[in-house]
Amino acid sequence: MEFIVTIHGNIKHQITIDPTVWIFDDRKIDLRTWEGEEKRKAQDLEEYTKSISKQWDKEMIEGAQIPKRTQTNQIRNKKEALINGTFGIPFGSFLQNAEPEDSASRVVIETTNGKEHIISLEDAYHLVIGFSKDGSPLKETGPVHVYYGDASNKHDPITHVKGFRVH
Repeated sequence: MEFIVTIHGNIKHQITIDPTVWIFDDRKIDLRTWEGEEKRKAQDLEEYTKSISKQWDKEMIEGAQIPKRTQTNQIRNKKEALINGTFGIPFGSFLQNAEPEDSASRVVIETTNGKEHIISLEDAYHLVIGFSKDGSPLKETGPVHVYYGDASNKHDPITHVKGFRVH
């Protein structure tokens, strides 16, 4: 199976994607805990606000300090999470980089088994693309899975996806 996914059609730039490298991407999402894009974005903002507030308070009380090296256990835990994780990545930035033409209004999700799933261009910006399950690439049902932004198909994603055609 070829692990390449394309975005093509009514766009300014055709995009060819290799999902096997997404494990190193900071935008990846843990699909085991993911509950939809709106909730994830709200949680990310809340976590960011809390971390900034905590850092501000610490610096006001203790003064600025040089960051300490991370603990070995933290590194090991992150490595284990990557090795055993089930991950996806938001699709919107890839679609944005392809620059759909003004006349584009929908996206066809193409699969290796010949099925096509049609969604609006607006909804496509909120898709999440699954690329690993339990630490392994999606060899049997991949190369990627597609999850709707509202997580309505979290337990039954679109599988065998080979590309996205913009119309």
